[in-house]
Order: sequence, then C-alpha cells, then structure tokens
Amino acid sequence: MNDAAPVIEAAEEAVEVRAHRGGSLTRRMIGVAAIWIGVLLLIGGYALDRVLSRSIVENFDAQLEFVLKAMIAASEIGPDGVRFIRPPADQRFLEPYSGAYFQISGAGQETFPSRSLWDRRLTVDAGHQDNSLHKRDSGEFSGEPLRILERDVVLPGSKVRWRFQVAQSRDAIDGQILELRSILVRSFAALGLGLLFLAALQAIYGLWPLRRVRREVAAIRSGTQTRIADDFPREINPLVDEINELLAHSEAQAEEARRHAGNLAHALKTPLTVITNAATAHSPDLDTTVIREASAMRRQVDHHLARARAIGRRASAQARTRVWDSVEPVQRAVSTLYHQATVDIAGDRKAQVRVERQDLDEMLGNLVENAAKYGGGRVFVTVEPPAGGMVAILVEDDGPGIAQSERDELFTRGKRLDTTGKPGTGLGLAIVRDVAEIYSGRVSLDESEDLGGLMVRLDLPVG
Repeated sequence: MNDAAPVIEAAEEAVEVRAHRGGSLTRRMIGVAAIWIGVLLLIGGYALDRVLSRSIVENFDAQLEFVLKAMIAASEIGPDGVRFIRPPADQRFLEPYSGAYFQISGAGQETFPSRSLWDRRLTVDAGHQDNSLHKRDSGEFSGEPLRILERDVVLPGSKVRWRFQVAQSRDAIDGQILELRSILVRSFAALGLGLLFLAALQAIYGLWPLRRVRREVAAIRSGTQTRIADDFPREINPLVDEINELLAHSEAQAEEARRHAGNLAHALKTPLTVITNAATAHSPDLDTTVIREASAMRRQVDHHLARARAIGRRASAQARTRVWDSVEPVQRAVSTLYHQATVDIAGDRKAQVRVERQDLDEMLGNLVENAAKYGGGRVFVTVEPPAGGMVAILVEDDGPGIAQSERDELFTRGKRLDTTGKPGTGLGLAIVRDVAEIYSGRVSLDESEDLGGLMVRLDLPVG
C-alpha cells in the first residue's frame, strides 16, 4: 500500500492538471468576468457607503451644531447660575426621554440639564478641555446610543468654564444608514447580475465563430468539405489559415506517400515478373537471376525507405543540426572503413542546418564514402559559412572525375558509371538528392579545383 500511494498521488495530480488545462473557455471567461465584476462592485459599494454614511452623519452634526450655537448665544449668568435668555425652540427638550437633550455644567457649579434628561445626566470628562467643537458617540444610556456635540465656553460676567453639551439619539441616522445600505446592496446586486449577464452574452457571442470552426472541422472529418471557409473575424482568420495550411500539408504528404508507394510497387513489379518467369520456365541460371533481381529490389526498397524516413522526420519536427557534429563522425567512420583514404575537414564549426541529424548523417555518409571509394585516396570536406539562407557543404576527391555530359546520369536511380566491380547500389547520389529536396536543399556536381577530381556541393537551409 505504501508503494502504491505515490503512484495514486501522481495520477491525481495529472488529472487535476488536465482538468485545469481543459474545461470550457466560455466558463473561464464568464468566471473571470464574475470575479472582476464582484471585486469592483464590492470596492465601489464600500466607498459609496462610506461617502453617503459620512454625509448623513455630517448633516446630523450640522443640525446639532446649530442648536449648540443657539444655546450658547442664548445663555447668560443669573443669580442661580446659567440661564437662557429665551428657551430652546425644540419642544423635545421639554419631553422626558424624548431623545433630544442638552446639559450645561461647570466646575463647582450646579448642572443645568434639559427637562428631557429627567433623572439622567450626560457624562462630563473633566480630563480635557473642548475649546473647539468636539463630536463623539456615546453609549452611556442603556438602549439609546447618542451623538454628542460639546464645547467649553466662558460666559461674560463669569470666570467659570462652562461645558455646553447637546445630544440626540442616533436611532434616526442609524435608520437612514441602514436603509441606505439596503438600497445599495439591492442596487449593486441588480447591477452585478446585469453585468454578469452581459459578460456571458459577450463571451457566448464572441466565441461563436470558434463553434463554427469546430463544426467545419467536423464536416472536413466526415468528408463533406475539404477546407474551412475564410469568412471569419480577423482574430479567427489566422487560426483558420493555419488549419487550412495544415490540411494542405497533410494532403500533400498523403499524396506523396501514395506516389512513392506506387513507384515502389512499379519498381518491384518488373523484378518479380522476371523471377517468376525464370522459375516457371525452370531457367538454368535461376540463381543468378534471383540474385540480380533481388539486388535491384533491395536498391529500390532502400531508396524509398530513405525518402519515407526523411519525410516522416521532417513532418514531426523542425530539427536544427550543427553540421560539424555530423561531419566528424562520418570522417572517423569512413577513415576506418577505407584505410587507403585520407579524409580532411575544415570550415565553419558553428554552422547549423534545418535538417534532422540522422538524415544529415546519411547524406554526408553517402557523399564522403563515394569520394573515398572512387577517388584516389584524398577526400576534402569543407563547411562554408551561411550565405543567402543556405549552408554549402563541399565534398572533393582526387579521383579521375566525371565528364560534364555524364554528371546528370549519376542522379538516376541505380545508375553507376563505375565499371571496376566495387560494391554499391548506385543509389547514393539519388538518395542524397531526394532527401536534400525534402528539406528544400539541392545537390550539384562540379570539378574540384584543388584536388582535380569530382566536387559534390550540398546546399541545405540555415538552421
């Protein structure tokens, strides 16, 4: 069980990764929009609530401040302490526990409360002086939160510092704030749902062309059409173009495969017919005929297999290969196989070509081996620096060379100009040419100026 636990955990992680990478693009867009809308509405709602709540409280304080100033203006020193020249206009100050209160107090003096306080008194903090207006919330009355404004004043004819206090129950502003928040919540919820609906509509409508692409790809798979239409929005057109290019590339590869299969079948048909006829007629040289025709078939099979491998590797990836990494192993292999030949290499060690490493090894191996086999003993390989988007690889030998009129024949499948009986299939240069063309390269023959023999020039695209 302990050994199985890591495997189970790895499988669960893989499923989670696949689930995260997959899923619905529409749901992702709607989810992101919902999160963003929710965050913005929360921030905006909080800010708006703070501003409006503060405005309600400030308006409430302004009314209390007006009452406080009126009290101070109407106060004077009488025989028994502070008194009003004219009583406050607000009748709530006369009703017990009405929610509106005032109180005037001084050190060593009798407190002058409003009748509404009845048997209660407002708390006076003697530890500080309120030379300017002081606002505060108080919970000193049980079940009745208060908003209190207070200020210390020295009245004419008195040396006592009197503290004027006016208070009012917060029930009114708390109710207003609660109602305000209720309205904000309902309004922002409706706004959020509306925005979310619009985001969903936008995502569905915006991604609708992708659903059409899916339907057209399904139609291509079913065989009802061969290409995706090009009447898509600008943002989708590059994807459509790439899909159509991929379809064209796949069709070209399939056609190329069919053509090579047909060529191979045709090339094998004649040798098989010859063997069958010789066997049917009980020809006395049947063994010689079988060997000869089997060799011809092997050459054809080798040729078409080389092309098929190159096409498959080119389709699987756009490889990058450093030429020097292939030239050195080929030099060692050919020098070991042909002791009489000396292979020298020179040139650009950093040049790269856009060719699969195995195909480059096969092309260089064919060229260098031919030069060592049919030359006079010296082979020179030069890797030229990139020029014009191509890298040139020159393979020269000191052999007798080949006449200009006969050079084109070397690219014919199975064609050999050598009559010395050295082993070979006659397909080396043909394979090199075919593989090079698959990678948009080319092969040409010329005379070596330094060694006097044949020079093969292999041009391949820069990697």
